[in-house]
Amino acid sequence: MSILDVEPRQSETRIVENAPSPAQARRRQLAIGVFVLWLLTGVYLVAPDQQAVVTRFGAVVEPRVLPGLHISLPWPIDRVMKLKVRQSQRLVIGGDIADGVLGRTEPLRSQFITGDQNLIHMRVVVQYSVGVPADYLFQSVDVAGAVGAAVESELAHRVAHSPVDAILTTEKLAIQEEVRGAAQKRINDYRSGVQLSTVNIETVAPPAEAADAFRDVASARADAVRIVNQAQGYANDVIPKARGEARQLLESAAAYRQTKADQAAGDAARFEQIAAEYAKAAQVTGERLYQEAMSEVLPKIRKLIVDRNGNLDLTIIRKGQTSPATQK
Repeated sequence: MSILDVEPRQSETRIVENAPSPAQARRRQLAIGVFVLWLLTGVYLVAPDQQAVVTRFGAVVEPRVLPGLHISLPWPIDRVMKLKVRQSQRLVIGGDIADGVLGRTEPLRSQFITGDQNLIHMRVVVQYSVGVPADYLFQSVDVAGAVGAAVESELAHRVAHSPVDAILTTEKLAIQEEVRGAAQKRINDYRSGVQLSTVNIETVAPPAEAADAFRDVASARADAVRIVNQAQGYANDVIPKARGEARQLLESAAAYRQTKADQAAGDAARFEQIAAEYAKAAQVTGERLYQEAMSEVLPKIRKLIVDRNGNLDLTIIRKGQTSPATQK
């Protein structure tokens, strides 16, 4: 065998020895696959009703991630926490709601003292949602407890400045809105990351010992309101009529005054005309006036007519009137 034949065989042997075995190839592929999967842990999807918070070694690097597909550093370098920010959460202050299964038909309620030193039982339902995801996750250990404490504190403050009658009747809606605004400000100061939706006073009732007295007061108040409404209705009916009658009397008086003024003016004008005629022919005018006066006066009086000889004509006696022949 020649030297040329030996050297290629040794080279082939070295190539075969350097080639990886099938087990090593599988391990390498597995390592590559694991590395790719590890890289893919940095890809995450935030649903439309969610927001996310990204932390890197425990520190917040993305306080609010909006819905969509996002990329971060692989786990456990970055951690992604998702929250349903549109989901409304419910909190009851002043006792749990009634539960027929547990036999709890009338749960306990919180007691509040009013501005006029009365005790009332109240149960309030608070609805809230996530406002700031990072604060909601990391600033409060007990978010529900912080929300309940803020609302209850503001509710007690507002009730303590209102009389019990107003709380039971007219100021309920105003109290709810004022408590929601003040509690939201307090929660923002706490940095609890919560947005209050509603504060609803579900029930307001006096203590059982004073319930009858409160009902009597409410009944009396209702009667008072009814009587006032009736009086107001009567006034609304009578006052327009009285005003109409007054205006009618004023108009009648004005018309009467105008009539009398016109009549007086006419009489004065007639008197002036007669005076002018009298100045022209005093005897004739005086005789005519005398006859006109007698023609108006004589028919209205009782008369006895005696002729020139002193004889009384009994046939022409009339009561209250005379015959045409007698008048002539």
